[in-house]
Amino acid sequence: MSCAKFIVSGKVQRVFYRKHVSNILRNKGYIGYIKNLSNGDVEVVVKNEPGMNMAEILEILYEGSPKSEVEAVNIGDCSENITFSNTFEVRY
Repeated sequence: MSCAKFIVSGKVQRVFYRKHVSNILRNKGYIGYIKNLSNGDVEVVVKNEPGMNMAEILEILYEGSPKSEVEAVNIGDCSENITFSNTFEVRY
């Protein structure tokens, strides 16, 4: 698995979820991205590197931002080729 993909559902758009989560993941040294989906969910992709802690990532995603209300986080593998920068970023 080259990366893990998370689909976060609930009240996760227009509540600073992307900014808040991306700052935390970036500060912890993760590489990947977060972006809004057209159906109201948020997609989070984290590059699989040594030290990747799935439990920590899930905790961060479920905690979200102060105004968010996360209902579910679904986990899957990345099936497509994804290009990563050297940080964790918000994509549009």
